Amino acid sequence: MQRKHPNIINTSEVEARVESRGTKFGFKGRRLGPLVGAKSIGSSLIEIEPGRQAFPNHYHTANEEAVYVLEGKGHVRIGKEEIAIEAGDYIAFPVGPETSHSIRNSSNAPLKMLCISTLHPVEVIGYPDSKKVAAFALPEAGKGFMTGASPWVRMLVKEQPNVDYYEGEE
Repeated sequence: MQRKHPNIINTSEVEARVESRGTKFGFKGRRLGPLVGAKSIGSSLIEIEPGRQAFPNHYHTANEEAVYVLEGKGHVRIGKEEIAIEAGDYIAFPVGPETSHSIRNSSNAPLKMLCISTLHPVEVIGYPDSKKVAAFALPEAGKGFMTGASPWVRMLVKEQPNVDYYEGEE
Protein backbone atom coordinates (compact mmCIF):
# COMPACT_ATOMS: atom_id res chain seq x y z
CA MET A 1 0.00 0.00 0.00
CA GLN A 2 1.38 3.37 -0.98
CA ARG A 3 1.14 6.17 1.56
CA LYS A 4 -0.80 9.33 0.74
CA HIS A 5 2.08 11.57 1.78
CA PRO A 6 5.29 11.22 3.89
CA ASN A 7 3.64 13.26 6.67
CA ILE A 8 0.46 11.14 6.74
CA ILE A 9 0.05 7.57 7.94
CA ASN A 10 -2.99 5.47 8.67
CA THR A 11 -2.80 3.53 11.94
CA SER A 12 -3.66 0.35 10.02
CA GLU A 13 -0.24 0.71 8.32
CA VAL A 14 1.65 0.67 11.62
CA GLU A 15 2.73 -2.61 13.20
CA ALA A 16 1.70 -2.80 16.84
CA ARG A 17 4.17 -3.39 19.66
CA VAL A 18 2.61 -5.71 22.25
CA GLU A 19 3.91 -5.51 25.80
CA SER A 20 2.82 -7.78 28.65
CA ARG A 21 4.20 -8.17 32.18
CA GLY A 22 2.37 -10.54 34.49
CA THR A 23 -1.35 -9.98 34.91
CA LYS A 24 -1.22 -6.25 35.79
CA PHE A 25 0.67 -4.58 32.94
CA GLY A 26 0.08 -4.80 29.22
CA PHE A 27 -0.76 -2.77 26.15
CA LYS A 28 -0.70 -2.69 22.38
CA GLY A 29 1.02 0.42 21.05
CA ARG A 30 1.53 1.99 17.66
CA ARG A 31 4.17 4.73 17.65
CA LEU A 32 3.12 7.30 15.06
CA GLY A 33 5.33 10.39 15.37
CA PRO A 34 8.62 9.17 13.84
CA LEU A 35 6.80 7.58 10.91
CA VAL A 36 5.49 10.97 9.75
CA GLY A 37 8.68 12.93 10.38
CA ALA A 38 7.83 14.41 13.80
CA LYS A 39 10.93 15.63 15.67
CA SER A 40 9.59 17.41 18.77
CA ILE A 41 6.12 15.92 19.38
CA GLY A 42 5.58 12.22 19.97
CA SER A 43 2.29 10.42 19.51
CA SER A 44 1.19 6.85 19.97
CA LEU A 45 -2.06 4.95 19.72
CA ILE A 46 -2.32 2.83 22.87
CA GLU A 47 -4.86 0.08 23.57
CA ILE A 48 -5.20 -1.43 27.05
CA GLU A 49 -7.14 -4.65 27.60
CA PRO A 50 -9.64 -4.94 30.48
CA GLY A 51 -8.04 -5.22 33.93
CA ARG A 52 -4.60 -3.99 32.85
CA GLN A 53 -2.61 -0.80 32.88
CA ALA A 54 0.01 0.19 30.33
CA PHE A 55 2.77 1.59 32.55
CA PRO A 56 3.65 1.81 36.24
CA ASN A 57 2.83 5.05 38.05
CA HIS A 58 5.51 7.55 37.02
CA TYR A 59 6.35 11.20 36.44
CA HIS A 60 8.62 12.98 34.00
CA THR A 61 11.09 15.76 34.70
CA ALA A 62 11.47 16.94 31.08
CA ASN A 63 8.72 15.61 28.82
CA GLU A 64 5.12 16.69 29.21
CA GLU A 65 2.44 14.16 28.26
CA ALA A 66 -1.22 14.28 27.33
CA VAL A 67 -3.84 11.61 26.62
CA TYR A 68 -7.06 11.77 24.64
CA VAL A 69 -9.42 8.85 25.34
CA LEU A 70 -10.82 7.59 22.03
CA GLU A 71 -12.81 4.57 23.21
CA GLY A 72 -13.68 2.85 26.44
CA LYS A 73 -13.53 3.62 30.14
CA GLY A 74 -10.97 3.36 32.88
CA HIS A 75 -9.31 5.18 35.73
CA VAL A 76 -6.41 7.60 35.74
CA ARG A 77 -4.27 8.11 38.79
CA ILE A 78 -2.82 11.61 39.09
CA GLY A 79 -0.75 12.04 42.20
CA LYS A 80 -2.80 10.45 44.97
CA GLU A 81 -6.17 10.88 43.23
CA GLU A 82 -7.92 8.26 41.10
CA ILE A 83 -10.45 9.60 38.60
CA ALA A 84 -12.84 7.76 36.25
CA ILE A 85 -12.18 8.49 32.56
CA GLU A 86 -14.13 7.79 29.38
CA ALA A 87 -14.15 8.47 25.65
CA GLY A 88 -13.83 12.19 24.96
CA ASP A 89 -11.69 12.97 28.02
CA TYR A 90 -8.44 14.87 27.48
CA ILE A 91 -5.84 14.58 30.25
CA ALA A 92 -2.63 16.61 30.71
CA PHE A 93 0.39 15.42 32.67
CA PRO A 94 2.77 18.36 33.24
CA VAL A 95 6.25 17.47 34.51
CA GLY A 96 6.90 16.84 38.19
CA PRO A 97 6.10 14.42 41.02
CA GLU A 98 2.75 16.02 41.83
CA THR A 99 1.43 14.74 38.49
CA SER A 100 2.74 11.19 38.71
CA HIS A 101 0.32 9.16 36.65
CA SER A 102 -0.90 5.80 35.42
CA ILE A 103 -3.97 4.68 33.49
CA ARG A 104 -5.85 1.46 34.19
CA ASN A 105 -8.63 -0.14 32.18
CA SER A 106 -11.28 -0.90 34.78
CA SER A 107 -13.96 -1.83 32.25
CA ASN A 108 -14.89 -4.97 30.31
CA ALA A 109 -13.92 -3.52 26.89
CA PRO A 110 -10.64 -2.22 25.40
CA LEU A 111 -9.50 1.28 26.36
CA LYS A 112 -8.05 3.15 23.34
CA MET A 113 -6.11 6.38 23.71
CA LEU A 114 -4.04 8.80 21.68
CA CYS A 115 -0.96 9.62 23.77
CA ILE A 116 1.02 12.75 22.96
CA SER A 117 4.27 14.06 24.46
CA THR A 118 7.11 16.46 23.97
CA LEU A 119 10.32 14.72 22.93
CA HIS A 120 13.28 15.99 24.90
CA PRO A 121 16.25 13.71 24.23
CA VAL A 122 17.39 13.76 27.87
CA GLU A 123 14.89 12.64 30.52
CA VAL A 124 14.71 11.51 34.12
CA ILE A 125 11.60 9.59 35.20
CA GLY A 126 10.56 8.93 38.78
CA TYR A 127 8.52 5.94 39.94
CA PRO A 128 7.13 6.93 43.36
CA ASP A 129 5.49 3.55 44.18
CA SER A 130 8.54 1.37 43.52
CA LYS A 131 11.15 4.03 44.41
CA LYS A 132 12.96 3.70 41.09
CA VAL A 133 14.57 6.35 38.90
CA ALA A 134 15.18 6.08 35.17
CA ALA A 135 17.57 8.29 33.25
CA PHE A 136 18.19 8.29 29.53
CA ALA A 137 19.73 10.31 26.74
CA LEU A 138 19.02 9.63 23.09
CA PRO A 139 20.92 10.85 20.03
CA GLU A 140 17.58 11.73 18.38
CA ALA A 141 14.55 12.34 20.58
CA GLY A 142 12.07 11.57 17.78
CA LYS A 143 13.30 8.00 17.45
CA GLY A 144 12.60 6.84 21.01
CA PHE A 145 12.89 3.39 22.56
CA MET A 146 9.77 1.95 20.93
CA THR A 147 11.47 2.28 17.54
CA GLY A 148 14.56 0.37 18.67
CA ALA A 149 16.86 3.40 18.84
CA SER A 150 20.11 2.86 20.74
CA PRO A 151 20.37 5.34 23.64
CA TRP A 152 23.60 7.00 24.71
CA VAL A 153 22.53 6.54 28.32
CA ARG A 154 19.81 4.24 29.70
CA MET A 155 19.71 3.52 33.41
CA LEU A 156 16.92 2.28 35.67
CA VAL A 157 17.86 1.93 39.33
CA LYS A 158 16.31 1.78 42.78
CA GLU A 159 16.61 5.00 44.74
CA GLN A 160 19.67 4.91 46.98
CA PRO A 161 21.83 7.31 48.97
CA ASN A 162 23.82 9.76 46.87
CA VAL A 163 27.59 9.50 46.58
CA ASP A 164 30.04 12.37 46.72
CA TYR A 165 30.64 14.04 43.37
CA TYR A 166 34.36 13.12 43.46
CA GLU A 167 33.95 9.58 44.85
CA GLY A 168 36.02 7.08 42.86
CA GLU A 169 37.87 9.80 40.94
CA GLU A 170 41.68 9.82 41.07
